Amino acid sequence: MNLKDKLEQEQYGLIWENYCGFLDLRMDEYMAIQKRLMEEQIRMWSLSTLGQSILKGRAPQTIEEFRRMVPLTTYEDYSDILLQKKGELLPDNPVIWIQTTWEGGKHPIKVAPYTRSMLDTFSTNVAACLILATTTAKGQINVDARDKLLYGLAPLPYATGLLPHALNEEIDIQFLPPVKEAEHMTFSERNKLGFKMAMQQDVELFFGLGSVAYAISLSLGSTSSSGGLSSLLDCKLKMIWRILKARRACRRENRCLKPRDLFKLKGFMVAGTDNNSYKDDLEALWGIRPMEIFAGTEPSLIGTETWTRSGMYFFPDSCFYEFIPEKDMLRSMEDPQYVPPTYLMDQVIPGEKYEIVLSVLKGGAFARYRVGDVYRCAGLSNKEDETAIPRFEYVDRVPSIIDIAGFTRISQDSIQHAIDLSGFAVNGWTACKTYTDKKHPYMHLYVEIEKEELAQRAVTTEIIKEILTTYFKYIDQDYRDLKKILGMDPLTVTAVRCGTFGAYARKHGRSIAKMNPPRYDLDDLLHLQEIDPAERQVLR
Repeated sequence: MNLKDKLEQEQYGLIWENYCGFLDLRMDEYMAIQKRLMEEQIRMWSLSTLGQSILKGRAPQTIEEFRRMVPLTTYEDYSDILLQKKGELLPDNPVIWIQTTWEGGKHPIKVAPYTRSMLDTFSTNVAACLILATTTAKGQINVDARDKLLYGLAPLPYATGLLPHALNEEIDIQFLPPVKEAEHMTFSERNKLGFKMAMQQDVELFFGLGSVAYAISLSLGSTSSSGGLSSLLDCKLKMIWRILKARRACRRENRCLKPRDLFKLKGFMVAGTDNNSYKDDLEALWGIRPMEIFAGTEPSLIGTETWTRSGMYFFPDSCFYEFIPEKDMLRSMEDPQYVPPTYLMDQVIPGEKYEIVLSVLKGGAFARYRVGDVYRCAGLSNKEDETAIPRFEYVDRVPSIIDIAGFTRISQDSIQHAIDLSGFAVNGWTACKTYTDKKHPYMHLYVEIEKEELAQRAVTTEIIKEILTTYFKYIDQDYRDLKKILGMDPLTVTAVRCGTFGAYARKHGRSIAKMNPPRYDLDDLLHLQEIDPAERQVLR
């Protein structure tokens, strides 16, 4: 039976046990599931051509041997086989391939195979997220097959496009707009139709990237506050009453209309990165705190918050989890020969930051894979949730990547490529992820132009920014979408005084890091060139 069948039979206790029972596990029970599934995966993975391309003839028999024999991997270790979609070389037969951007300006896309068992697990865990997003207490079930869901995520072949298909295997929730229609629409078309349908029929659930949900929410308010009588003709009577009542209240209070004036969501889910930058705003707009989940192209759906919104728990049947402590992660980035140690779920320490390492279970391709995400362990138990397993807060991408609003992954290579294409004679640069006063993310690029070029040309920060933005859009489709879809400008440029980067190198005996230098290093660079303190931003 799926979730819909169990709801019809009012088997609420069984629903909680089947979908959310992992929250009731003790640590030893959680690790027993992890180890049993990982031992099954080791047998499949080690016998595959893909596995042997990494193992080089070795045959691990235990998890301990597997962790010793298999090095930490990145997508380059799999690209030759996966980009050709050679399913016969994989641990299990893939039934669908999911894709995403690899690295703008260098590699176009990367793809990941999903087996039938992976999709079954995905469906169960998506349903668990839905239950947890709509409940306010342990064991409570507040899902209804008649619910309507406003959907703000990208369609297939992106990983977010799996979510509606997976959810429909469990329960016949109505998506606004319908998935089959939405898959053939542009982002703007999907939003407009979704808004129109929500205004006509009401909506109980909302699911989107945090940044996209914020953009949608702002446009929803402006759309619903405009329009005359004709815009109400297709609406249900209860929605006409809500719209008229909300407009009167907004005129009386001299404020803009907010989605919470029209809709009473019982479930709100956000995925992607930088969700902490938008949660407060989204709660103010909708009157409900978004619940964060985490999913990715390579690992699939791995984690969810609960009704307390106090950290994410990782599903024990999606991936086998290892963790690299932050200090070892940073050392491995400075010294590529350094092999950082990893720790298991029952070895993490509260308050510590970790780069996560994933082995995808159920026939997945990726083993000991550095997906590039950093989490902070928020605790080993939680009295509010009545849990006894670790929970985590998503921090960001690893420092070598600048991820803006879950849309684009800017690397050192892509920045250097844009600078090279611009034609500027650059002596040095460094880039960091920065936040506005409203906590919204952007990239701040500090650049030093050669003195001769400055003398020959009237180069201003506005000109540098305009030219670099043109080339970022040229080499990175996702960067272009930030402006097109979210209406945000993700780049700020500061031109530092000639000689600043050289002065820093002489003082410290090394160059400043190109990507996300520590705050004290950036502060020292800025002091060396006597930059206006007003230009300094709040760094992560």
